[in-house]
Amino acid sequence: HGVRSIDDPKLIDFLVEEQIPLTVCPLSNIKLCVFEDMTQHNIKQLLDLGVCVTINSDDPAYFGGYMNENFYATQVGLNLSKTDLYKISRNAIQAAFLNGDRKQALMAELVAYFGGEELVD
Repeated sequence: HGVRSIDDPKLIDFLVEEQIPLTVCPLSNIKLCVFEDMTQHNIKQLLDLGVCVTINSDDPAYFGGYMNENFYATQVGLNLSKTDLYKISRNAIQAAFLNGDRKQALMAELVAYFGGEELVD
């Protein structure tokens, strides 16, 4: 879900400018041979470029991973930092089809979970 966008610099610029979320499904990407293994996945590169990426499951019964397994495999495979995980989670909240009050409440929970402060570079 958008991982090949990195091949087009103009598209990346557009995705960053418009903050269009990419619902990346890492374990699905491995199962479908988009990447040979998790260490080759490009979600960290996309995140570092400022793309609004989220981690998602994609038919967990078939691809073998619910949300927690996708987060864990991605964190381990790419050695994601606490800040990376915070940003990915923040992106998911911001991209969710929820009203502003619910997003605020979830952001407060996220900040509390990560020690009471927003984590940014």
